[in-house]
Amino acid sequence: MLDFIIIGAAQAGLSMAYELKQLKKKYIILDKENEVGASWLKRWDSLTLFTPSEFNNLKGLDFPKPKGYYPDKYEVAEYFKSYVDTFDIPIKFNTLVTEIQDKSGYFVVKCKDEFYEAEQVIIATGPFHVPYTPPFYQKIEASVFQIHSDYYKNPSQLQEGKAMVVGAGDSGYQILDEISNTDRDVYFSGDTEVKTLPQEFLGKTLWWWLTKTRYLSFSKTSWLGKKISESKQPIIGVDVKGILNKKNVIPVGKTINANADKIVTEETKLTDVRNIIWATGYRPKFDWIEGLELDKNGYPIHNRGVSNIDGLYFIGLPWLHTRASATLGGTQKDADYLGDYIIKVNSRKDKIKI
Repeated sequence: MLDFIIIGAAQAGLSMAYELKQLKKKYIILDKENEVGASWLKRWDSLTLFTPSEFNNLKGLDFPKPKGYYPDKYEVAEYFKSYVDTFDIPIKFNTLVTEIQDKSGYFVVKCKDEFYEAEQVIIATGPFHVPYTPPFYQKIEASVFQIHSDYYKNPSQLQEGKAMVVGAGDSGYQILDEISNTDRDVYFSGDTEVKTLPQEFLGKTLWWWLTKTRYLSFSKTSWLGKKISESKQPIIGVDVKGILNKKNVIPVGKTINANADKIVTEETKLTDVRNIIWATGYRPKFDWIEGLELDKNGYPIHNRGVSNIDGLYFIGLPWLHTRASATLGGTQKDADYLGDYIIKVNSRKDKIKI
């Protein structure tokens, strides 16, 4: 019987591992991947963070790059590996958790061929669970190459011919920029009127300004926090207008439907698309946790990571508490809070036993 099981070995899971180590708890991290940093390494090759190194620190070990440096995905993975080695964090890889059963006092965590028992469980799987693609993708003929941004690496994956990028978030615009730098026409399906923010302003990084103005510190329950969380998130550090003004980038509005080789958008019908990159986001999946209460969007109902189930916690979700909660450096404050909460809960339990 372990004190804790942490599920997920990215920044959120490692942050909680640090807290539990300080509390001298007996724990293990279970992770479905085969190495530290795999969730970052599987993203597209040119991915870089929009937060500079000084805002990417996990507790106890600073990110090993100078201030103002924007790390790539490989450097993030190496930082995680160094963090695990520095604090001797126990991780069991290639272990996909399929079910968590609440036994009223402890949990049974089931995997494919084994199970674990722990008094408390921390879910640190993040928000990116099931890649979402509009259902009509199945009606597109097989000769059109389709890939979700979760599996996209670089333009060499694409076949000859025109491409189409669907999705107007950070991923969509970054991938559109990369593909448009090759010798092919690229249709863009998504919002072209998005708000953008530069990575640097008046000699300071954007994250410096966001920290100074406390933009990242407003809780989701505050008036300002609610306004920020309900608004469409801006694109950071990408020259959206410059990308859309390229001669080989053709905006076509929202994609509505498809059939065989015909892609129907708000502005036109396309029959010459040979590649589609779906940068259409993800859907949460928490149905493997017994008794968990979910909100209308499929995310756990919780108070700063404390769920409706006694002893079950969450970290690394978008807006767990603030805008910074789902960022690399932002998990630290949430981990601090949960660490303090766990101390209080265990203290109360010890008094009851006495």
